[in-house]
Amino acid sequence: MTDFLTRIFIGKNADPTNEKVRGKFASLAGFTGIIANVLLFISKLVLGLLSASVAIIADAFNNISDAGSAIVTLIGFRLASKPVDKEHPLGHGRLEYVSGFIVDMLIILVGFELFKSSIDKILNPTLPIVGIATFILLGVAILVKLWLFFFYKKIAKTIRSNALSAAATDSLSDCFATALVLLSAVVAKLFAVPIDGFAGILVAAFILYSGIKAAKETIDLLLGSPPDPAFITEIYEFCKAYPRIVGIHDVMVHDYGPGRQIVSFHAEVPSDSDINIAHEDVDRLERDMQKKYGCIVTVHLDPIVVGDETVNELRALAENAAKAVHCEFTIHDFRMTMGEQSFNLIFDLVIPPDCAMTSAEAEKAVVEKITAQKPNCFCVIKVEHPFV
Repeated sequence: MTDFLTRIFIGKNADPTNEKVRGKFASLAGFTGIIANVLLFISKLVLGLLSASVAIIADAFNNISDAGSAIVTLIGFRLASKPVDKEHPLGHGRLEYVSGFIVDMLIILVGFELFKSSIDKILNPTLPIVGIATFILLGVAILVKLWLFFFYKKIAKTIRSNALSAAATDSLSDCFATALVLLSAVVAKLFAVPIDGFAGILVAAFILYSGIKAAKETIDLLLGSPPDPAFITEIYEFCKAYPRIVGIHDVMVHDYGPGRQIVSFHAEVPSDSDINIAHEDVDRLERDMQKKYGCIVTVHLDPIVVGDETVNELRALAENAAKAVHCEFTIHDFRMTMGEQSFNLIFDLVIPPDCAMTSAEAEKAVVEKITAQKPNCFCVIKVEHPFV
């Protein structure tokens, strides 16, 4: 069904990295979600009012909040796709995250109101009027939400959208929420026990949890969260295809909204390389990465000595010393200068952000490890944290 809708509204072999095509995918997902959730809301609201079931009414408002999410997300996609201007040279991509945060707040508000209604239902219990239509409608609702989960998930993967990934997760969670409402209807029908209010509280609690969790994730995106580890791994693997680049470090990914990522890192090349050829390689790497990943790429050229036995020996000494202090410590930008009776080892020491040691303590510990084996080594160390 997803492929069928994609072929009709977007076409075959459409490039999802293209800004316009990405917008079409987002529009298809948004309008499909709006139509499905509005129909579910109307059906459940009418059924909930006729059967006097607060749980079904709560589930109905859960669906209309999803429709609202789809509307705001759709608007966010449209605003985010606006071209760059003088005030926003990096585009408007983060508007997608802002729109998502507005939706999260609406979801939390709906959950709070339904929680209050469910408490009132518990204090003043009545047995809902449950018929065959109740079971049919709730069963169909579960199937619709299950289909929406796979629909959103596929499009989210195609266009790399966090907003649609969240919508997919929300749709799957809605299946369980509606299943809970269905269970309460079965209990009311078979055992005449009014657990409707308790089911309503659970649905409301689920809505609140989903809204708060989504809000936290959106805030993390706005503040700046670490990039996907799989993407960083891809970058390292991608650079291995360029033989003159012997390693990379200081990888940074700036996220200015979906499709608007800025990637930068240092590329290590042998110091005896022709600078013009090495620079040409780096330029080609930047172009190739931008073409494949659709992001802006900036690479800094770092010459390193690779053929000198003494340099290699002392570099290995520094690397092993760092690892001996902490298994996650790494070094890069290693250089060496030689005096009459001593060696100056100059390098950057990378320590994890959550390391219990301070920068000064980490530096001191590594220096002690090095000088214990090579007393004639003097270390000049810059301590830093990774950005990925």
